[in-house]
Amino acid sequence: MDTAEGRITANGIEFAYLEAGSGPLALCLHGFPDSAWTWRYLLPDLAAAGYRAVAPFMRGYAPTAVPADGRYQAGVLGLDACRLHEALGGDGDAVIIGHDWGAFAAYSAASHEPERWSRIVTGAVPPPGSGSGAFLSYDQLRRSWYMFFFQSPLADMVVPMDDLAFIDRLWADWSPGYDGAEDAAHVKDCLRDPANLAAAIGYYRATFGQGQRDPDLGPLEAAGRQPLAQPTLYLHGTDDGCLGADLVADAASALTAEGSRVAMIPGTGHFFHVEKPVEVNRLIVDFLTT
Repeated sequence: MDTAEGRITANGIEFAYLEAGSGPLALCLHGFPDSAWTWRYLLPDLAAAGYRAVAPFMRGYAPTAVPADGRYQAGVLGLDACRLHEALGGDGDAVIIGHDWGAFAAYSAASHEPERWSRIVTGAVPPPGSGSGAFLSYDQLRRSWYMFFFQSPLADMVVPMDDLAFIDRLWADWSPGYDGAEDAAHVKDCLRDPANLAAAIGYYRATFGQGQRDPDLGPLEAAGRQPLAQPTLYLHGTDDGCLGADLVADAASALTAEGSRVAMIPGTGHFFHVEKPVEVNRLIVDFLTT
């Protein structure tokens, strides 16, 4: 099944996106260092299952525009998702699928405007109410070194060096044993312009550092930290080199909606959806359609 490309304006930003199929909206949101192309295996399977599967390039990731307001905190990502739902003609049967930063966006969107989303699938960032203690462990803080590095102006100089070799190394560390060359190439196309790279790093500065924050988004972000009302499937790679599997130990207890569950993907890292797409897509489609 062919994947088409399109553009649409939502929340004041022109978003570029990939899409396949027709039917209820399935909005697929990527993280860092990633792009809409990470969903290239899932989009056709969602389309075959009767969905209009849409994967936008997140705000600041080319060819999506860099937002003039410079906002990148988690709340605005959730607002983007809700406005994309609206612009794309979604209804109450829509589902939202998010990985990494896309998971943050999904939690925020699904909690802030729950009537828009019937089911949720997230991965690589545990659901609200889980993993907080493990995140402060020595082992996880060591994995999270890049978050702290991104707070320094030095990151703006180091990350672009050697054709963004930093991106290659993150893929290698986070998904050990997987050849992420194709995926990293797509990411580099999104972030090669300094303005786009500054946007991607800006997500971390707004959330974990001194980056620009909009206080009006506080209630939306608070909503994104509440238990999810919709049935939710949470996925995580057993060998994730970015967010360790120990963060998922109490994830199931945080998913209180009937039909929710957690699935660990054996032998995969952070980017499990491109490492084992057949297995992961089957889990997602079965959850959404049964």
